[in-house]
Order: sequence, then structure tokens, then C-alpha cells
Amino acid sequence: MTGKTLLALAGAVTLCLPAIACSRLPAQVDTPAGTLQGVSEAGITVFRGIPYAEAPTGDNRWRAPVPAERWDGIRDATQFGPVCHQPPSRPGSIYAEERGEMSEDCLSLNIWAPENAENAPVFVWIHGGSLIGGAGSDSMYDGARLAAEGVVVVTINYRVGILGYLAHPELSAQSPDNVSGNYGLLDQIEALRWVNRNIAAFGGDPANVTIAGESAGALSVMYLMGAPAAHGLFARVIAQSAYMISAPALRGNPHGVPSAEEVGAWLAGQTGHDSLADLRAADPQELTMTSAMTGYFPFPAIDGHVLPDQLVDQFDRGEQAQVPILAGFNEGEIRSLRFLLPEAPESPDAYTAEIEARYGELAPAFLELYPADDVAESLLAITRDAMYGWTAERLVRSQSAAGQDSYLYYFNHSYPAADEMGLHAFHAAEIPYAFGTLDRTAPDWPAVPQTERETALSDAMVGYWVSFARDGVPVADGFPAWPAYGDTQGYMEFAGEPRPGTGLMPGMFELHEDVVCRRRAAGIAWNWNVGIVSPPLPAGVPACH
Repeated sequence: MTGKTLLALAGAVTLCLPAIACSRLPAQVDTPAGTLQGVSEAGITVFRGIPYAEAPTGDNRWRAPVPAERWDGIRDATQFGPVCHQPPSRPGSIYAEERGEMSEDCLSLNIWAPENAENAPVFVWIHGGSLIGGAGSDSMYDGARLAAEGVVVVTINYRVGILGYLAHPELSAQSPDNVSGNYGLLDQIEALRWVNRNIAAFGGDPANVTIAGESAGALSVMYLMGAPAAHGLFARVIAQSAYMISAPALRGNPHGVPSAEEVGAWLAGQTGHDSLADLRAADPQELTMTSAMTGYFPFPAIDGHVLPDQLVDQFDRGEQAQVPILAGFNEGEIRSLRFLLPEAPESPDAYTAEIEARYGELAPAFLELYPADDVAESLLAITRDAMYGWTAERLVRSQSAAGQDSYLYYFNHSYPAADEMGLHAFHAAEIPYAFGTLDRTAPDWPAVPQTERETALSDAMVGYWVSFARDGVPVADGFPAWPAYGDTQGYMEFAGEPRPGTGLMPGMFELHEDVVCRRRAAGIAWNWNVGIVSPPLPAGVPACH
């Protein structure tokens, strides 16, 4: 951080030896937002809990974030900030992590930067959690390893659940744009604006920002690609296990689902608060828990302003951010998300009959990809491909067609502890490999063995992710070249080691693209309502051939 960071070293050198924790030395940085006191750890300066927006409390609850004012004096940035209000983690879940204090005053970010960095690439991570939970402080997102490779890493918090995505007619009426909802997405945009204004003080290049996320974080990445207000705030994107499902309209129900405002009005009634003033005065955790108990599913709303249209339509028209992309999915996405699965049919014949009744002329192609001879595995693969596989390939196809470098991956790796739990290549399993945090997973996460095999795979993925953030091309020293998607439909499979290939899962994308096309034409939503619970598909839609 030449010329920008003031290191106050306590008369000692940084010590990092086996079985000895790295010493933490104080570090200061002057930024446009104010002066911060962080720590220096093994050549990485770390600043935690930095506010990028004012607390969205009182009358600012369910409003766009207000940029944080510059603070006076030196602000302590040695501890993570509170997490945004969310339900407690489900006991026994492999994703459960103790996240500590919750508060509405949660709009903060964390930065890991190489000491003496200058014009370094910036990697902004958006956490997952179904837009219901999660935090940028989760241990698996520790940015030290990526920063050691020359990247400035930023992780963020954003509003989730009812506090982040409630739409309501009264809220829309208060908005100058007559819209509501999408507050969590607006938080992400504000965080990117803060990065744009301040990251140079940490040695980062504001013109070389990659936004990245997994699951709901990758969903957010796609919506940032579609949101006009976010364009120009990032140069590349990484989408890990994104899902381009249909979103509710703010008003109306073009795909046969209630509008976001209708859901919001119903939800407000369920909370027992009769007025918007009462809702804004209500306890935030009470609102969070009550809404979760109703089954409320927070999601972005297509409002014509923050989000102009369905992502599929925006991508078809080329309205998304024109940037390089790295995207992919995991073989076992649904193995840890079985709540997305329908109840299995009684027999293989019953399965075949359901598919033929629901998919009509597409049934032969469907049954070829998802045969009846192993219904359990076919059900897992159907939902995986309809949500994650189709999305990943649609993203790289769209960006490649627009002339942008595009890279597809397929994570098909596992290890004994995961296999013993029936979780081969489960949802999010790739994250600790890409972050280099194999030893920092959640308490009930299948423990990754500390072996040369696992470390080597992590080294490869760290190298690919960092080089993509730096130059837009994934390269890892000593590992195979990653073919661009391009005309050959190149991809990289991670299964024990990186394995380049072409033509991943022939016919998969085409089938699900045809299914979604027919649903769009017929006004039917597309998500995990697939396979034996799919609405009957319309036949003979000319535009879908």
C-alpha cells in the first residue's frame, strides 16, 4: 500500500511458524471514508467491519441504503461487524455456523489486502444463504490466501429475508420511483460504489473489480449484471452455482405466481402489524422469525427500475453487463438440498409415465438424459440441471456470444467424509477449494482431509480464480490450460485434479433451454418445478425449435 497505508509495527516481526499463530500487528490506512485501524497478519493487512452505509433503521427500514458518512478520528476495524438479522442456523446442518451478534446496523464489509499492494485486482465476494441468511464474516470466506496471491479481497454483508426483500404497495407509494423490494440488492450496489471510491487506498484497482458469489451470491451476481445501476462498477464476474429461475413481478402475475407486492401485503398481515409505521417500529428479529415461519421466500422483484426484466429476457436482448465470466456448478448440488426434490414415484414405470405425460414430445430426450433405471439419481440430476447446470451454461453461452471471454467449470470432486454422508460434490463444496480455506469450514461440514491431493486441487482452483480476477483468463501454474467455452464448448472439470474437456453433458442445455422457452411462451414459472412435478409443457411452440 505504497504511500497510502501507515503501518505502526510494535517493534516485532511477523512470526508464522507451524503450530504457532501468526502475530497480529496494528495497521492504519487513510481512505476517503476515514482512517481505519486494522491488523497486519503474515504480510496481509486486514480491515474488518467497515461500514459502507448508514444503519437501515427506523424510517430507513425498507429504503435504499444511505451512503455512510465520513467518520472523524481513527475507526477500529479489527473485528467483524454484526450480521444482518436472520433465523438461527438449523442444528446439524453442514452449513450451520455461529455468526454472533445480529443487528440492523449490519451493512459492513471486510478487506484483506497484500502489504504494499498497488493497482491490485479486486475480488468482491457476495455470500450465499438463499437470501435468508449468511454473512461476509463466515470463516470459509477468509480472504488471506487469495490476498497472498496478489488480490485485494472484499466480503460484504447485505440485508436478507423480510428486511432485505419485502415489497409492499405502501412502500412503493413512498418511493420516488414507485417501487419496493430489492433492498438487499441495492445494498450490494452501494457496497460496490464504496469499493469504487475507496479501494485504491488499500492498493486495489477500482477499474479491475471482479464480483463473485455462490448460490444466492451467484444469483445476486446475475442480478447485478442485469441492474443498470450496477453497470460500470465491475469488470468481470464469477458465478458459482447460480440459478436463473423466474422472479416475481412487482405487480401483476405474468408467470402465474403472485406479485411481490401481493406477497408483501399478505406477509405484513401475517406479522400482526397493521400499518407501515408499526412494521418499521417492530422488533427486527421478531419480523425475521415470523416471516420465516410463514414460509416466506425472499427474492428479487422485477420492478422495471432496479431490475428491468426477467434475466433470461435481458440476456436474450444483450442488456446484461458485457463482461468476461467464469461460471459453473457441482455434480451433487441437490445431495445437500434434498428439500428441493419431489417425492419419488412408486416405480420406474410410474416415473416414465409421469415424464411422458408432462414433457410430451420432449419426453424421449428427457428420459435419455434422466433414465428410469435409477430414478433416485435421475431425480437429483433433473433438479441440478434445471436450476444450476442450465444456468451455468446459459451464462457462458450468452457472454461468449457477446464476444466476452467465458469459462465453464464442473466440480465433480469428493473425499471420504463427504462420500460417507452421501454428499459427493455437494452444494458449495467447491468454496473452500477456491478460497484456500480447507481448514476453515463450518463445524458440521464434512471434514476435508489435509492431504497433498486436496491441497493440490485447492492450489489449482486458487490459481485459476485469482488469475481470472487479475487478467480475465484462468491460469494456474503447473496445471492444465482451461479452454474457453467458445465454439468448442470447452470446460474444466475438477475431479481429483483439473481435467479440461469439451461438450459437457451433451443435450442437457438444449433440453432445458427448450423447456424454459416453452414455459416463457405459456406464462409458466420455471424453477425446481421440474421432472415428475413439472406442469404439462405446451407442444409445438415454433420459437422454441
